[in-house]
Amino acid sequence: MCTVTYIPINKTDFILTSSRDVPFTREKALVPKKYIEDNVAITYPKDGRAKGTWIGYSSKNRLICLLNGGFENHISKKSYRKSRGIIVKNLLKKDTISAALSKIELENIEPFTLIIADWNAELQLIEFIWDGKIKHLKNLNQEKHIWSSSTLYDENMKQLRRGWFSKWTLKDKKKDILKFHHKAGLGNCNVAITMKRKKVGTVSITQFSKIDGEICMNYEEITNAKN
Repeated sequence: MCTVTYIPINKTDFILTSSRDVPFTREKALVPKKYIEDNVAITYPKDGRAKGTWIGYSSKNRLICLLNGGFENHISKKSYRKSRGIIVKNLLKKDTISAALSKIELENIEPFTLIIADWNAELQLIEFIWDGKIKHLKNLNQEKHIWSSSTLYDENMKQLRRGWFSKWTLKDKKKDILKFHHKAGLGNCNVAITMKRKKVGTVSITQFSKIDGEICMNYEEITNAKN
């Protein structure tokens, strides 16, 4: 699931926006709220099935966003040891993200990609990919990025979307990136950012912003996703 964009504002601030793409039969998620778990405040929308999340932030000065799949599509097994959404919640609670990623045991966990923004010292943007066998960690530059889930989008589709993103005007960054998530690729429902196929599509958009010390999470359901 998911299309994710990252827009840096300056050396300390950024906007991350996630479009959630899931089967229409999946249980509806709960809107974001703050939870206290293991004495850590975490704000996230709760998945209706596994009770984890695909995006959230915590009082550990960290945001994590999940995309299903690693570098390419894979054949899912019937069952795995743990939901990837639970892993997101667990990592949001850790004191040091680098140590947590180094130690985490991922055997029999389905492949996934994490986009992590951590602002404990200076702002870091981290891409962490589990391909089912090997962990891949990359520290990214503070520049705009787009990711598309490998379980739903092949490389040609990803490249098309990168092109849309590179040409999109971002004068008012919060409003214009939301317009991108709503409108880019309209007319091509299989690959548009608000995607709609026969059994799967975009069901919500979550935007996180950290600007001038103010942290906000806005959540919008796509009400006509199944129509």
